[in-house]
Amino acid sequence: MNNMNDEIVYGKNPVIELLKSGKPVNKVLLLSENKNLRNQEIISHLEERNIPYQFVTREVLDRQAQRERHQGILAYVAATEYAEVEDILALAEQRREDPFILMLDEIEDPHNLGALLRTVDAVGAHGVIIPKRRSVSLTGTVAKTSAGAVEHVLVARVSNLVQTIKELKKKGCWVSGAEAGGQDVFSADLTGPRVIVIGSEGRGISRLLRENCDELVSLPMNGKVTSLNASVAGSLVLYEVLRQRRYSK
Repeated sequence: MNNMNDEIVYGKNPVIELLKSGKPVNKVLLLSENKNLRNQEIISHLEERNIPYQFVTREVLDRQAQRERHQGILAYVAATEYAEVEDILALAEQRREDPFILMLDEIEDPHNLGALLRTVDAVGAHGVIIPKRRSVSLTGTVAKTSAGAVEHVLVARVSNLVQTIKELKKKGCWVSGAEAGGQDVFSADLTGPRVIVIGSEGRGISRLLRENCDELVSLPMNGKVTSLNASVAGSLVLYEVLRQRRYSK
């Protein structure tokens, strides 16, 4: 369930007006009892804008709306506007740099996403790509954890990561997935147009996405622990890309 630090809009008319406004919406919850024509106008808006929605019980809506009159619907408003993948590529072109993009596969912890946005800003990467489903979105917690970076980093939210990778490859990007068993990241060539893929906290990179990476890279692990937190691992790989870009010139 979404974090209570998200801004929540509830009530049928306010949610409809929110959707008509074009403002970024993370997700909409609808009362499962109302799976009928009463919700058809709202569902049409949601599907037209490709916004995730879910039918839930009245108890869930009551809890999320803190007992306010929600009329069987509430929406989670994004902490900031989402970008398009084209915006990220345009920023790289504007800076006259090779694209440097972070793609996150089903990262569910808002603290991990916030920390990674902070690193993305620090290394000068051009943006982040996240999936629309099974992933944390730009919530209030993410914004807070990012220490303001959410206002400076372009984040694109896409329906299909695999399709997005294929499109980026056509534009000349090389895709490196961070996964155990891959080539030592410190000996890999990470220069040139680059997409770094970081997998979920528990499962890593999904099979289809992994199969569409050009290479897999991993961090050397000399201790007893066999994996690192997603934001730590992602930050180390991003800084290795920055190091190579800076010193290979």
